[in-house]
Amino acid sequence: MPLKDLPLDAQPREKLLARGPAALSDAELLAILLRTGLAGKGVLQLAQELLDDPVRDPATGRSASGGFGGIAGLLHASSQDLQRIKGLGPAKRAELMAVLELARRAMAQQLREREVFDSPQAVQHYLQLHLAGRTHEVFAVLFLDSGNRLIAMEELFRGTLTQTSVYPREVVLRALHHHAAAVVLAHNHPSGSVQPSRADEALTQTLKAALALVDVRVLDHVIVAPGAALSMAEQGLV
Repeated sequence: MPLKDLPLDAQPREKLLARGPAALSDAELLAILLRTGLAGKGVLQLAQELLDDPVRDPATGRSASGGFGGIAGLLHASSQDLQRIKGLGPAKRAELMAVLELARRAMAQQLREREVFDSPQAVQHYLQLHLAGRTHEVFAVLFLDSGNRLIAMEELFRGTLTQTSVYPREVVLRALHHHAAAVVLAHNHPSGSVQPSRADEALTQTLKAALALVDVRVLDHVIVAPGAALSMAEQGLV
């Protein structure tokens, strides 16, 4: 049903203004952002289809059709992923990507203004926004000052879907460049599991030893995947 045919209090924009954003479903919030649908497909239907679970190709495990599996999956999608969706022109794709970037910047501002471990969940969410949607492994480092506030985040190494090479010397050089007092290590698991491997544990200890030589502490190593994150510090592995 076209939005204009819905009762006024059921139309997403009017409902949001009258009752607040928490009263809207994910599809209704997305419909406000998309604004219009297609010929024969209303914007609410388009929004719901984008949020539906993807249909996987059994041979490759990749999405063959369908949606992105919820808001997180949609906002982690690349521009190339969005291009395959009929009805998402350049303007709509740009708006969706802008929303994700605004979320990243808002969380980065919070982490710069207060000690990161005032809210460990904020750190994990920040890293998920940056890394969880990648189809290849990415190793990143959060560089922190003496008050454990964020100085910068850098993606230092990229690998294949199964492994990545991390050079301790480069991590140490970047820590010295930022005059960091501490770091949080992070990488993603495209497989979807956030359980640390033996290689993850060994890498953490190698980097911890290398950074200790220049008086930089490793506070945590966070592993992220779509919809999940794990703190190795909380598991007693740092």
